[in-house]
Amino acid sequence: MEAMFDDLAAALRQPRAGIFTAVRAFALDFASKLFLGVAVGVGIGIGLAIAR
Repeated sequence: MEAMFDDLAAALRQPRAGIFTAVRAFALDFASKLFLGVAVGVGIGIGLAIAR
């Protein structure tokens, strides 16, 4: 019975880092940069349209 709790405690202590962690981080970084670029572009476009 104690061995089961020891295995459970060990599984909770060690975070599992796989390939999907890196892919997820890259995708989130790319999406945030894309969103920021679109937001800046729209802001400049609106500013130019108002200035005319």
